[in-house]
Amino acid sequence: MSTMLSSDLPLPKIGRGKVRDIYDAGDDRLLLVTTDRISAFDVVMTETIPFKGAVLTQLSAWWFGQLGGVVPHHMISADIDAIIEALPQLGAQRAALAGRTMLCRRTTVFPIECVIRGYLTGSAWKEYAASGTLAGEQLPAGLLESAKLEPWIFSPATKAETGHDENITVARMAELIGEEASYTLESMSRAVYTQGEAIAREQGIIIADTKFEFGRDAEGRIILIDEVMTPDSSRFWAAADYQPGRSQPSFDKQPLRDYLDAERRAGRWNGEAPPPALPDSVLQATSLRYRDAFRRLTGAELAID
Repeated sequence: MSTMLSSDLPLPKIGRGKVRDIYDAGDDRLLLVTTDRISAFDVVMTETIPFKGAVLTQLSAWWFGQLGGVVPHHMISADIDAIIEALPQLGAQRAALAGRTMLCRRTTVFPIECVIRGYLTGSAWKEYAASGTLAGEQLPAGLLESAKLEPWIFSPATKAETGHDENITVARMAELIGEEASYTLESMSRAVYTQGEAIAREQGIIIADTKFEFGRDAEGRIILIDEVMTPDSSRFWAAADYQPGRSQPSFDKQPLRDYLDAERRAGRWNGEAPPPALPDSVLQATSLRYRDAFRRLTGAELAID
C-alpha cells in the first residue's frame, strides 16, 4: 500500500478535512477517503504516515460493526468491491482506494466535537494543573495527572476545520444546537464510550479519552459519523502499565506529539502552521503505534493489499 497525501477521484469533491477527502456519492451518500495526512495540535503536517489511512478506516469500520446495536451510524460499506459495485467509475482507482475508503450516509453535521474524558490527561490536565478547572468548570481538588475520572466527564468543544478547537460547557453547547440535540449527543457519546471502553479493556487497552461527531440524516435521525475510537480521535494506554501521577505511553500519535513538544520548548516552532519538518524516525514510530493499536484492539492484522 502506497502512502496518500490527497486523492483525485471522478466524483464531485465536497471538501477536504485535516485527514479525509470527502466526495458526493449521490443518493444522500458520501465517499470518505482517508489519506495518510496527520495533524497534531490542530496543525496538519507536511509529511504522511504510512498505513495511517488504512488504520483509521478499518478500525472505524470494525467499531461500527461492534456498535450497531448501541447507536445508529453512517457506514454503508468499507468493502472496496461493494463500493466499486455502487460506484463503478472508481474501478480504475481500486488499488489506491482499497482499505482506506468508506461509503457513508450523508448528514447535516453538528459543529461540535463530543469529547468523553475517562482520565485526566492532555489539555484537560494542563488546564486542571493551572486552575483546577476543565472548560472553566471546577473539578475536585487533589487529582493526579492521568487520574481516573469517576464519573467520566463529557467535555464538548467547538469543531474547527482549521485552527484550534475550543472547549465549551454543556450549557454553551445547548445554546449552539438546542437542548434536545445537546442531550441526545451527550447520551449517545456516553453510550458509545461505555461500550468501547469495555471492549478495549478486554484487550488490555484503556481508552483514556476520545471524541465523537454526529450528524442528522435525511430521515431526521441523529447518527454517529466520521471516525470512531481510532488513534486519531482517542488516547490509548496499555492497561498493564497504567500508573496515575505521570503521563502514560500512548498507542497513537504520541511520538509525533513528543517531537513537536520538544520543538516548541526549543523555540524552533511556535505551535502554528507551518509545522516543522518531521524526521523519518518519527514517521515510522508513529506508523508502528497506529498499526499496533489496530492489532491489539481487533486481534487482526491490517488489510494492506
